[in-house]
Amino acid sequence: MYAIVEIAGQQFKVAKDQKVFVNRLAGEEGDDVSFDKVLLTGDGDNITLGAPAIEGALVGAKISRHLKGDKVIVFKKKRRKGYKKKNGHRQSLTEIVIGDISLKGGKKAAPKAEKKQEAKAEAPKAQKAKASSKGDDLKKIEGAGPKAAEALVAAGIDTFAKVAKTSPEKLSEVLSEASSRLSHLVTDTWPKQAALAAEGKWDELKELQDNLDGGIEK
Repeated sequence: MYAIVEIAGQQFKVAKDQKVFVNRLAGEEGDDVSFDKVLLTGDGDNITLGAPAIEGALVGAKISRHLKGDKVIVFKKKRRKGYKKKNGHRQSLTEIVIGDISLKGGKKAAPKAEKKQEAKAEAPKAQKAKASSKGDDLKKIEGAGPKAAEALVAAGIDTFAKVAKTSPEKLSEVLSEASSRLSHLVTDTWPKQAALAAEGKWDELKELQDNLDGGIEK
């Protein structure tokens, strides 16, 4: 039997006696803990779904040890600005051993044929909603890769016009909050690039980008 459970803000697929590393939990080594945000359980062909969690379901575990993860180096640099900054980070983790998975309620998963019919009926609605909420392709801004574009969209900055109205400092702040791996990106030219894209001046944008190196002025 297995379960998909939310532990310390993350989702894990777990089974009895499995060792799992999660974000640091309160408690001492050897303490018993339980988690009630069980989203799904499976036992052979029997699958139980939650809405979103299964009422009455619990995943028990025991804290094995507390530790820190591998060091991650975060390096920031701005060309010709004399700015360099290097930091290290080690995530605090807890190792737990999964015990019993108990199930006292929940909604049985629909048969596969029924699922396909429901998906087919909902597909046009989903496509329509997706089309209506689609923003601009922010990856066309030189220096903004897929992850950076995803972070901006998640922050509500999903069009060229919005990027053009946002200061480089605010853009850098949004990226840093989204992921430490995006904090090194230099956004000084992004609003200018976005303004040209928003106005449809693609030739001028290409000319500007020819003089950039990774979104940074040469």
